[in-house]
Amino acid sequence: MTPEFPADETESTTGETPDPSQGAETQAPAEAETRSTSISPKIKQPGEYGADSIQILEGLEAVRKRPGMYIGSTGPRGLHHLVYEIVDNSVDEALAGYADTIHVTLLEDGGVRVIDNGRGIPVDPHSSDPSKSTVEVVLTILHAGGKFGGGAYAVS
Repeated sequence: MTPEFPADETESTTGETPDPSQGAETQAPAEAETRSTSISPKIKQPGEYGADSIQILEGLEAVRKRPGMYIGSTGPRGLHHLVYEIVDNSVDEALAGYADTIHVTLLEDGGVRVIDNGRGIPVDPHSSDPSKSTVEVVLTILHAGGKFGGGAYAVS
């Protein structure tokens, strides 16, 4: 017997919410559209997957290719996550005793402005690459930050 699935996990195509007490034997109403799937994989020939199939993505290339892996979603939820990260940085400054004011402004164009009176991100050249400022390193190099060594923040 081919399984029947509603339009999504919470509603049938008639708009009714399924009764979870009915278990797996619940069938959609007769007028509801049903879908079935069958998988018939194509078996590939040996040798199509080898060392040359492995890619190495450098720097932010991985983030650009699969942003959802880093922020959870490329929709509104992911954008909200990015805003939370920025606000969390301000909160970390306050919890560490370096700030006592945080302003979050939702802008008319959909942007967000976060201002605090904390230490900010250093702007002097970074020791790993003196041609780049520390703020550039922090904002453009994956896994760069001030919370790894334990000296900059006691609380986070």
